Amino acid sequence: MKPVGILGGMGPEATILLMQKVLAAVPARDDADHIPLIVHQNPRVPSRIAALIDGTGADPAPVLVQMARDLAAAGAGALAMPCNTAHHYREAIRAATDLPFLDMVALTSRHLADLGARRIGMLASPAVRLTRSFDADFAANGLTAIWSESDSGVLEMIRAVKAGRRPPATAVADAARGLLASGADHVLIACTELSLLTGDLPADMPWTDSLDCLVRAIVAQNRP
Repeated sequence: MKPVGILGGMGPEATILLMQKVLAAVPARDDADHIPLIVHQNPRVPSRIAALIDGTGADPAPVLVQMARDLAAAGAGALAMPCNTAHHYREAIRAATDLPFLDMVALTSRHLADLGARRIGMLASPAVRLTRSFDADFAANGLTAIWSESDSGVLEMIRAVKAGRRPPATAVADAARGLLASGADHVLIACTELSLLTGDLPADMPWTDSLDCLVRAIVAQNRP
């Protein structure tokens, strides 16, 4: 069982959440039953928001490429990255090593199609919309993205989580309800900062967290 290498730190708490979810997904009876991970927790990856939204930040790609190479050198057998926005750079990461890359965007798109969802309300960083990161995979799976009219509320929630603050308990639920009211039939948590807030979503709301799709792929990668 070769470790999965995690390109982490975007943000740090979301990376820890991924690790917790992977632990919880394995019916382990002892330490050795768990999935080995090599985690590159690098909070110094240049800001994706500054680079992709503001247009003023350094390019994250060279740092992500070096992280992928470091993980390969450390013995990883596959790569995963718990950051939807950073998947804008996934081709550079793929090209950096010969390791398989567990593509969270592609995995999520296939999962949504398998559920029968069609119009997907996007709770994601505005950078995901601006870079059209989900467009090709959504089109291949017959999905349509539904976005809120304003990015400000979601961006405020993301920045609050990164700063160690918790948004009001109603914030993520209200944003999701707004997307359903705009014609979405399913809500996608497509920012791993917002994955930390899914406990605030109503139990009867149809939603998927992209981080959970990545967790399932990590577990499957290590299945005998």
